[in-house]
Amino acid sequence: VQLQAYGGGFVQPGGSLRLSCAAYGSIVIINDMGWYRQAPGQQRELVAGMTYGGSITYASSSSMKGRFLVSRDNAKNTVYLQMNNLKPEDKAVYYCHARVVTTRLYECDYWGQGTPVTVSS
Repeated sequence: VQLQAYGGGFVQPGGSLRLSCAAYGSIVIINDMGWYRQAPGQQRELVAGMTYGGSITYASSSSMKGRFLVSRDNAKNTVYLQMNNLKPEDKAVYYCHARVVTTRLYECDYWGQGTPVTVSS
């Protein structure tokens, strides 16, 4: 199973970006799919995750509340992160995560390669 993320880049404060991440391989079902981020010198933290059935978990951090929206397309094994009103403190590498049941009926965690987001004027 591989995760391919894209959509990161450079944006000015107040701007928006949409990240996408598609999973490929021997997949039966993706139970959880979502995004984490890691800022320079910081630990990786949850941004948002979504179950196959549509339940969403957002980071408890108030800094992202109301600005980030996660969604997924189960048919395409793809998860999205719409980021609005971006701030310089949102600068980080964003990692896609998926908890996958493979065709061997193992449940495993997979990570994408990370896509950098820079917010600066």
